[in-house]
Amino acid sequence: MSSDKIPMTIEGYNKIKDEAERLETEEMPIILERLAAARAEGDLKENAEYHGARESQGLLQARINELKGKLSLAVILDPSRMPKGEIRFGAAVKVQRTGAKKPETYTLVGAGEEDYDAGKILISSPLAQGFLGKKEGETVQVQLPTKLSEYKILEVRYG
Repeated sequence: MSSDKIPMTIEGYNKIKDEAERLETEEMPIILERLAAARAEGDLKENAEYHGARESQGLLQARINELKGKLSLAVILDPSRMPKGEIRFGAAVKVQRTGAKKPETYTLVGAGEEDYDAGKILISSPLAQGFLGKKEGETVQVQLPTKLSEYKILEVRYG
């Protein structure tokens, strides 16, 4: 897969698409109304409401562009079609970090699906990249931003 492509499930794709549509159809019209109302007040140089609305419009448009950019680079993958026994996109990986008391489970997900509190980590993260291609029973060293960590892969599941 080309490095400029972003892997995601159909659920992740639809979540990003829905957010972009909501921002364009619900949020942007509100800001445009604020701009029109502020313009109607006259002198724009000293109109704080106008400048605030322009800044909000710029930030919102940047977010819409970011979401649409992700969608344009999306590659829809079906985790159920991944090779079994090997860590790939969509895998739930149960690991034991050396020195940790309890094992942890991470699911490797695409853009729009990450939820770090629920253990859903981006496939592009250093941790996920360290796990890719590995199998149950293997021990892997992963260079994280703060240190080198070692993990024993206890289980690999899909779905």
